[in-house]
Amino acid sequence: MSTDVTRRGTRRGGGRRGARRRRVFATTFAVVVGMLLVVGLGGAGIASLQGPRVTEVQFDPEAAISASGSRLILTTTRALQEVEPEQVTVTPATPFTVDTSGRSVGVRFTLPLYDDTEYTVRVEGLQAVGGGPEADVVETLQTPPLELFILRRSDTGDTIFRTDLTGESAVPVYEHPHIEDFRATSSRLVVSVLDEDDETALIVTDLDGAGATELTLPGDGRVTNLQSADRGDLIGYVYTADDVGIGGGAESVLYTASLRDPDAEPVAVAIAGDEQRVADWRFVPDTDALLVLTFDSRLLLSASTGADAVELGTAIAIDGIARGTPVAAVERVDGLVLVNLVDGTEAALPLATADMRPSLVLPLPDDAGTLQTVARFDGLTPVSTSVEVVSADGTSRSVFETGGADAVLQTCVSPSGRYAAVLVAPDVVSNPYDMYGVPLPQTLETHIVALADGELVVPLTGFDVSWCQVPPQ
Repeated sequence: MSTDVTRRGTRRGGGRRGARRRRVFATTFAVVVGMLLVVGLGGAGIASLQGPRVTEVQFDPEAAISASGSRLILTTTRALQEVEPEQVTVTPATPFTVDTSGRSVGVRFTLPLYDDTEYTVRVEGLQAVGGGPEADVVETLQTPPLELFILRRSDTGDTIFRTDLTGESAVPVYEHPHIEDFRATSSRLVVSVLDEDDETALIVTDLDGAGATELTLPGDGRVTNLQSADRGDLIGYVYTADDVGIGGGAESVLYTASLRDPDAEPVAVAIAGDEQRVADWRFVPDTDALLVLTFDSRLLLSASTGADAVELGTAIAIDGIARGTPVAAVERVDGLVLVNLVDGTEAALPLATADMRPSLVLPLPDDAGTLQTVARFDGLTPVSTSVEVVSADGTSRSVFETGGADAVLQTCVSPSGRYAAVLVAPDVVSNPYDMYGVPLPQTLETHIVALADGELVVPLTGFDVSWCQVPPQ
């Protein structure tokens, strides 16, 4: 009996202790939850007092110096009210647009940024959708040094080099016995070569020269005026068949091709009107639209297929198109003009020398004027050639000059508009030409100059700098 009583007592005692433990646990749990709620509410209160804070920053420095349209994206702790452009300051100054989406604000740079430069982006008055305190955000961006590609020809073969602006770290990336021309996109090189049978081929490689693949061409023939679009991995070229004039083959037909599918057939651009032959053409920067000059001197602006063509009058030549500004320098019969490609209006072009027509005019980005190449003569004897920045009001300043014995063959502007590449053939009279499709003097120098002050950054041996929209002509 006593044993039974003891066991029942033990069971009752265990039950009372278990109940106490449960009450203690419940009390402790409630206290912890209460503390967490207090901390959470306190944290929320502090956050609401601080305003939106940045939790993530997205920015691609390499892309920012090579192409327009790069973006700085700031993600914050709270959904944001619309940010106006007036709330954003970029130093050094560069054109930009602003957009807001949820917790993020994006700053889109409409021109490539300067290389090797520290930028400060300040956004003032960030405010959450529900109101509350405002917050200011400051981000510092560092862009990398600029690199470019350049072509050198020699008796033993031709080489495309990648180099920085010191010229001291040039690296060969692609070699071939005969390179006519090349273009560089954001991810690929496109190289026009003559193969062992003297047939034209287009080779596509990675930027380091690896993964070479041959593009499909319209047939056996010659490729000239190779260009690449700023968008969409699209290239274009003028094609003339080997049997032109004999078998009725294509003559000076403009084709486009996608680098994403090397096996795809190239697409002939349908030119409005009876004359299909193309004398000159350009991709419009920041798009895949085309500006085309036909053999009968019609100037057309169209989609990359040739569709939706707009007539822009007659012209003799296309000199260049500015990045970031839809303005083309066009030579008409009665002189040089600037044509707005958005509305078709045109304006007179201030000249570096009022009584002398420049040999080349390149509009500069962001309405910064034009870059003009002017050769001066004493009778028929060349005296000098200068490259001059000419502002909209006609003010001119020289950024490069060479003597009469040397010839300036081409001038190109870097994507950001910070530099010019001036191609010079020294002592041109005794500088023999090569035997390529577009013959060039065998000795060539490319001078990189800063447009702000005309300072020589570096002289490079070679030509066809990857900034150039077109090859030397």
